[in-house]
Amino acid sequence: MSLKIVVLAKQVPDTRNVGKDAMKADGTVNRAALPAIFNPEDLNALEQALRLKDKYPGSTVTLLTMGPGRAAEIIREGLYRGADGGYLLTDRAFAGADTLATSYALATAIRKIGAFDVIISGRQAIDGDTAQVGPQVAEKLGIPQITYAEEIQSVEKGKILVKRRLERGIEIAEGTLPIVVTVNSSAPECRPRNAKLLQKYKHARTVSEKQEAAADYEALYNIRPYLNLTEWSVADVNANVSCCGLSGSPTKVKKIENVVFQAKESKTFDSSDADIEELIVELITNHTIG
Repeated sequence: MSLKIVVLAKQVPDTRNVGKDAMKADGTVNRAALPAIFNPEDLNALEQALRLKDKYPGSTVTLLTMGPGRAAEIIREGLYRGADGGYLLTDRAFAGADTLATSYALATAIRKIGAFDVIISGRQAIDGDTAQVGPQVAEKLGIPQITYAEEIQSVEKGKILVKRRLERGIEIAEGTLPIVVTVNSSAPECRPRNAKLLQKYKHARTVSEKQEAAADYEALYNIRPYLNLTEWSVADVNANVSCCGLSGSPTKVKKIENVVFQAKESKTFDSSDADIEELIVELITNHTIG
């Protein structure tokens, strides 16, 4: 049995370095002002996809990402780890999208990709923490979804078995294919880059990247077509422009700020019964526990 797996991945600003220039006047994130990284939980999702590929010979893993031209780096990172290909959705019309517009664009791209069995994504992105895109994609495609996955245990006879990590424990959920699965950070970390794959795909580029490159590798791309990364615009996926980007986003961000917690006062407790009892009473009173 072989599977066609699509991994939804996102290049996100590193929110550990949020500064005064992190937000534009229109309420969107100023991505140019922050370092860009592979969304952490999307890496967990990629690992689950690669494990399925290892388990079921003949399976393929394809990455789908939306963002500016530099987001093609996400596809290359996936290729370095064992993915088979990828698509970059990039167009000015996609800019400023909230979860509703993002899920619409991703769903239209998935329809263009065609046949698929499993769509896997991280639970949420660190630049929004909404956990909405994966479920919204499932709804727009009209297929089942399983969220908070920690391990995809098996895919047999058109059904998938998933271990979910919930707030008060774990559960095993079963779903039918095709399906969307969102993955928690508690899932296994993604495998590192493979040296051979890094050498194989290090020159993989989108059309836009090749046009901006100083060196001319056109002959190389003709000889090795797997180095040509697919780049799609709004028109390429037959999307409705009014449903994309800012125009398709009812959510508006008012303010972004970096909050640093500082203790204004401190108490020191020793190991005596009285101090421990006082600490527990204070924690219960403040609703920290209980």
